[in-house]
Amino acid sequence: MKKYLIYLMMVVAVMTFGACSPNEDYEPKIPGVETPETPDDGEEENPGNPDNSKNPDEPETPDTSNGDSKILVAYFSWEGTTQRMAQEIVKQTSADVFRIEPVVPYPTEYTPCTEVAREEKDNNARPAIVGKVENWEQYDIVFIGCPVWWWTTPMIICTFAESYDFKGKTVVPFCTYAATYRNETLARIVELTPDAEHLTGEGLTSGRINEQNIASWLKDIGVIK
Repeated sequence: MKKYLIYLMMVVAVMTFGACSPNEDYEPKIPGVETPETPDDGEEENPGNPDNSKNPDEPETPDTSNGDSKILVAYFSWEGTTQRMAQEIVKQTSADVFRIEPVVPYPTEYTPCTEVAREEKDNNARPAIVGKVENWEQYDIVFIGCPVWWWTTPMIICTFAESYDFKGKTVVPFCTYAATYRNETLARIVELTPDAEHLTGEGLTSGRINEQNIASWLKDIGVIK
């Protein structure tokens, strides 16, 4: 009987240890930090090589802001996820596009990029932008998009919003995110453009960026039929 009790205790101990041991796939995240545009659906993207063949930063939708469209899509994208969303909006609306690019590029590796982004946020910085939107006056609707960084928009979105007169414009915010702070980021874009009218924005994770989801949103807000 004593031998059976010992065996029973050993089995219980093994089961208890197994139940308490951490999942081997668990990867802790820094609280409040969204991985800058890293997809959460298993899609492979390499932030250390933004020009790889999988990156959507290929010139399939060249930056232009001097066409005949009354709609402009202005976006900042670090790794390419926000660019994919912007490109789909452009495709469905025939909008002009302006890529918001910093004069001093952000680090291409994740951790250094988060450190620079946090420093900019803490200092309320306004990173300088390469170029400017031509023929700003011709646009009636301006989509503004970015990834979620440190609970909100990257500070370069503040630079963009403060560089133009939004009176008479309608702003449509959009963002990409890993898990949280979607609504806060969309609200921040609205807050940064108080002189504009606003349509309901959209935030998508990487795996939900597709023609159907974006078309549904654009129809709901009346931008396309």
